[in-house]
Amino acid sequence: MDNLINQKLNFSLKTSQQILKKISFIDTFKGKWNIIETKENRHLQELRKIATIESIGSSTRIEGVKLTDKEIAKVVTRINIDKLKTRDEQEVIGYWESLDIVIDNYENIELSENFIKQLHSILLKYSHKDERHKGKYKQLTNKVVATYPDGTQKIIFKTTEPHLVDKEMSDLILWTNNNFFEAENHPLIIIAILVYEFLSIHPFQDGNGRLSRLLTTFLLLQQEYLFVQYVSFEKVIEDSKKNYYKTLMEGQKNRYTDKEKIDNWILYFLDSMRILIKRLEKKYEIYRDTKIYLNHRQKLIKNLIIKYQPMKIGDLMKHLKGFSRNTIKKDLSYLRNEKILKTIGKNKGTLYLMKKN
Repeated sequence: MDNLINQKLNFSLKTSQQILKKISFIDTFKGKWNIIETKENRHLQELRKIATIESIGSSTRIEGVKLTDKEIAKVVTRINIDKLKTRDEQEVIGYWESLDIVIDNYENIELSENFIKQLHSILLKYSHKDERHKGKYKQLTNKVVATYPDGTQKIIFKTTEPHLVDKEMSDLILWTNNNFFEAENHPLIIIAILVYEFLSIHPFQDGNGRLSRLLTTFLLLQQEYLFVQYVSFEKVIEDSKKNYYKTLMEGQKNRYTDKEKIDNWILYFLDSMRILIKRLEKKYEIYRDTKIYLNHRQKLIKNLIIKYQPMKIGDLMKHLKGFSRNTIKKDLSYLRNEKILKTIGKNKGTLYLMKKN
């Protein structure tokens, strides 16, 4: 399988440079975020809750579910397994339980065919129509079908025939684990390839798209891209669904030939990670503003510096009459420690200005 994958990774110099640049951006943020999480992990659960609802909603809507995020939040918070009457509700709860298992247990799970089959069983656990084939590779030919908001469907590409699934899945898992171990390819490239190949094989009769996104989160967490649990990767795909299917099709149209290339898929995957990071930065900035307590005086100082930055202590005292220099100095120190402000210079010449996140 190595030769087949290497053939698909035969990129132009321009594409290779783009890939390296995108990976560098993602890995730089990864390092910064892992430090943040070490300090604030127990305070970030609200972001994770929001991301979980978005992920459930987006991943199931991509496959045709009609529920909004608000409706999904009600389903998962007022869960009554015996009263899951609609297929939409069944799929939502299945995805919710699967995602929860992935996030809570990724450190203790090995990537294997058995794990993938088990995850598929949980994903379709409450889906009555999938009872017979959940957790089992497909027995009938299937296709990748795009479902659009108006309910129309379009065949994107054909997939691996049932009698070839066992071998192709076995080869894919072996290749993936070997590559993570040998570290010859970057982890993000390995993950992108696994997702592409998994969708190309489409090993199960149903649930492949949702399962591919669960595996994406699972592998990103295993490779210490821990920020993915606080912002929805599935939401990024839902918002760019047209390009998602387009880049898959561009590789798939030449499946099993030496013309099969996945450069555009790799670029799409990395761009999705970049968008994910930008969204998380905004969410985290808002989160920090709501979690950091500022008294009335500290809020005044912050607003003055936003308006007039850079400012010295003397400048602030002109606007904050009635407060001692020592009190203002303590407030500035607090705002610095909370990474709201930064300084330039030292001693009496110290300038204060807002810290850019």
